Amino acid sequence: MPQSRIADKPTIIPDGLELLVDGQTIKIKGKKGELSLNLPEYLEVYTDNNELMIKSKEGVVKRGSDEKRLKALRGTFTSHVRNMIKGVTEGYQKELEITGIGYRAQLQGKNLVLNIGYSKPVEFPVPEGITIEVPQPTRVVVKGIDKYKVGEVAARIRSLRKVNVYSGKGIKYVGESVLRKEGKKV
Repeated sequence: MPQSRIADKPTIIPDGLELLVDGQTIKIKGKKGELSLNLPEYLEVYTDNNELMIKSKEGVVKRGSDEKRLKALRGTFTSHVRNMIKGVTEGYQKELEITGIGYRAQLQGKNLVLNIGYSKPVEFPVPEGITIEVPQPTRVVVKGIDKYKVGEVAARIRSLRKVNVYSGKGIKYVGESVLRKEGKKV
């Protein structure tokens, strides 16, 4: 059975990135911001020149099933560190598209105001560390350095008015395809 080999390859730290390992905490500082991650006590970090490796501590594995779980966690936390590096260097963004007659979005101060078919406009407060842009009234761009947070905010905005499968009205990701259903035939 093939397994992922994510954690077996070293993570390369690009130039201009500041990495600080303090016990079980990894802090990465780049041009866009700073992120930190706490590792479980049974994993440790090794750095050499511009490479970082996450390995399980010696003497932690007690039986065969623990080894499989530790390999999975090594891969997970290695992936988290790589996402943090990409976030502080390039950043992440998700684009949403609003479809429907009269449906639109606009920024008012620190709130995103959405007119999406309800009797009153929906106000969505912009969380700390996230930037929301409205280049067009029917398009919303969510940007940030934390991949999880960007995806979470975009999903929360999308959940305010999911796409109706009959009319096609609602909020969806750009490029997302929605299967349309046919209405009742008379």
